[in-house]
Amino acid sequence: MGKLYVIPTPVGNLEDITFRALRLLKEVDLILAEDTRTTSVLLKHYEVRTPMMSHHKFNEHKTVEQVADRIESGSVVGLVSDAGTPGISDPGFLLVRCCVQRGLEVECLPGATAFVPALVDSGLPNDRFCFEGFLPQKKGRQTRLNLLSEESRTMVFYESPFRLAKTLQQLMEVLGNERKASVSREISKKFEETRRGTLQELVAHYTEHGVKGELVIVVAGKD
Repeated sequence: MGKLYVIPTPVGNLEDITFRALRLLKEVDLILAEDTRTTSVLLKHYEVRTPMMSHHKFNEHKTVEQVADRIESGSVVGLVSDAGTPGISDPGFLLVRCCVQRGLEVECLPGATAFVPALVDSGLPNDRFCFEGFLPQKKGRQTRLNLLSEESRTMVFYESPFRLAKTLQQLMEVLGNERKASVSREISKKFEETRRGTLQELVAHYTEHGVKGELVIVVAGKD
């Protein structure tokens, strides 16, 4: 019987990968990659020559059964996303669910994910928190924001640089001008930065200056 390994990869610095992850990337029969071009940079850096196959949000509904068949036939497969842990705002859940439903062995390695360092860097309470990932872009967005207005735990969001100022504005309208928050960008990369303040202060800054890179928003819960 084969096995599925869910393997986290660095969110920035290529050194942020475990020895075990590298060993498994070399040992598995096949690597499923969200973008083979992105993953090839990591594999080339560490001299990993394992064959790859694309597995992303546009084809995963069609390929999960095929991949599960291979695992059931004895193949050992490693699943990676472009950065971080597969399944966390990235493809992976459908394949894991399919394997679990078939009784196939699945193991997720511990490793990189962007929201943990952003949460810790924020300086906001992190003993309890809720991870919201990306808010709905249109339908259900305002409903979700309204529900979060009563959330007492620290809240963590992913957001695109193109929507950051708008999202902060919407959070401010629902949660209030003085709610504490932070924005972390380019975690583990050369231009990593965390900016802290009230939602009003962050809206003013990013409306004026804009931003580039991968982003994590952390917002204090309701007192």
